[in-house]
Amino acid sequence: MQDELFSVAGRVVLVSGGTRGIGYELARGFAARGADVVITGRSSDSVEAAAARLEASGASALGLTCDVSDTDAIRRLVDQVIQKLGRIDTLLNVAGVNTRKPAELYSPEEYDFIVNTNLRGAYFLSQAVGKKMIERREGTQINIDSYNTYSPLRHVLPYAMSKSGMVAMTRGLASEWGPHNVRVNSIAPGCISTELTKKLWANPVVYDWSMSNTPLKRLGECSDLIGAALFLASDASSFVTGQTIRVDGGLSAGTAWPIDRV
Repeated sequence: MQDELFSVAGRVVLVSGGTRGIGYELARGFAARGADVVITGRSSDSVEAAAARLEASGASALGLTCDVSDTDAIRRLVDQVIQKLGRIDTLLNVAGVNTRKPAELYSPEEYDFIVNTNLRGAYFLSQAVGKKMIERREGTQINIDSYNTYSPLRHVLPYAMSKSGMVAMTRGLASEWGPHNVRVNSIAPGCISTELTKKLWANPVVYDWSMSNTPLKRLGECSDLIGAALFLASDASSFVTGQTIRVDGGLSAGTAWPIDRV
């Protein structure tokens, strides 16, 4: 028996960074449940490839090219979606980049690349979509947060800073847009296995750390985030805004220490 409370069928869902990893899997999850999904990526090749993979999996999505660090591209994107589908019911801000190195070694160009995509881009996409939602007095936005906003990890400081800014953005927009019936929340993944992180988790030291500190004793899959996203996009969360759901297998519940081995 399906419960309409959690239904996203017929809703128009825009997923930035929807060509791979978490964004792609969230797009697939919504499309498989009847949503009209739009995915974006920085290159037309990646967008076309992702749309083809979704089609082959039995789902489908409209693919549009957009570099979220370009505010003109954001405006064009939102206009295209409205023109083609009439509205945007849910925005998923997933597009993000990272470079790992000690804090003292980041160049201004590397810093700008990370922050302009992860925070500035997310803000102006939220703003552009939010204006349309405010006009309609309806909409939901879901930002992809990070474990780093609970406990910043070493050698990813600009990334951690950008995601911490996103937390403030989520709460601030929720506060300002709540009176317009627009809800804004975030999802904070833990140790998730993606194409980009496979090499990282293949390192025994890193993998052992994740297993020691994740109570559920496994890496998360991108598909583990679908349930939380469906909840936040559906009527089931109609009185939830400004919140972060940590889908991290318990990673943020506490830090493991070797007292049981003493």
